[in-house]
Amino acid sequence: MDIEAIRNVVARLKAQVASVVVGQETVVEALLVALLSEGHILLEGPPGTAKTLLARVFAASLDLGMNRIQFTPDLMPGDVLGTNLYNFQTAQFTLTKGPIFTDFLLADEINRTPPKTQSALLQAMQERAVTLDGKTWPLSNGFMVVATQNPIEQEGTYPLPEAQLDRFLLKVIVPFPSRDEERRIVGLHGNRTAMPKVDAMHLERIATLDTLGAMRETVANLQLADEVADYIVDLVRQTREHPALLHGASPRAAAMLATASRALAVLRGRNFVIPDDVKELFRPAMRHRVILAPGAEVEGLTTQGVLDQVMGQVPAPR
Repeated sequence: MDIEAIRNVVARLKAQVASVVVGQETVVEALLVALLSEGHILLEGPPGTAKTLLARVFAASLDLGMNRIQFTPDLMPGDVLGTNLYNFQTAQFTLTKGPIFTDFLLADEINRTPPKTQSALLQAMQERAVTLDGKTWPLSNGFMVVATQNPIEQEGTYPLPEAQLDRFLLKVIVPFPSRDEERRIVGLHGNRTAMPKVDAMHLERIATLDTLGAMRETVANLQLADEVADYIVDLVRQTREHPALLHGASPRAAAMLATASRALAVLRGRNFVIPDDVKELFRPAMRHRVILAPGAEVEGLTTQGVLDQVMGQVPAPR
């Protein structure tokens, strides 16, 4: 699939999303990057900022099967993965599949469940497979997790394990809308208190799983110059050497950043990656992977500020 055809699909998708979700252009583009990169995305923001609605519109527009899990303190791993139940008629165990067996998994308020249940997603997010009672079950080729979480400062939240955070391609901060955008939201959705149903939106099926696979193949084969690859590696390694960071990013982060940069280049209409693609994605690709040192927090440093320092310390190729 050529880049122009991908851009046409993306333009139609953006227009359809904009007809339902007001604003949030940055979040929409991050979702597109994750989608084309076969990556998972974590959306953090206060309740009521259209995180769930955005995920529903994306899944419906791409004709993907979608399941939603509302993460709660009493949710168990079996509620996510499924379980083997004994069938007395056949005298055999039969798998009752959990909601994870889908194309598009919306993990809603993922940080309101304990780490034991959060960790049930680890294998699925990395290997696109689930192992139950010694047997491995493959997941859909289109499997993607869109997780939402409330800011960690809110009551009733649990921090996500580092191993799980590292499996998210991007972490995007979802802001409150501007006044003009909020006024448009009231005009568009101010006649109901419940979220509008997908069927009532009359959304067009813009692409299929096969189309998505062709788009992803184009992204995977995009040119990445040696100088840009070196730049990505040097940026990630610098996060491990910065004195204000207790824990830097992993080699997986470098590989994921390279893939995401390819996807962003395609969205920009190019068949090659430039350093600006890497710079644009560096913060959302790293902010959930690095941990500030205690002394840095005392000095008033923030993760965002330290990542900006890292980019300032690593010269970009010309």
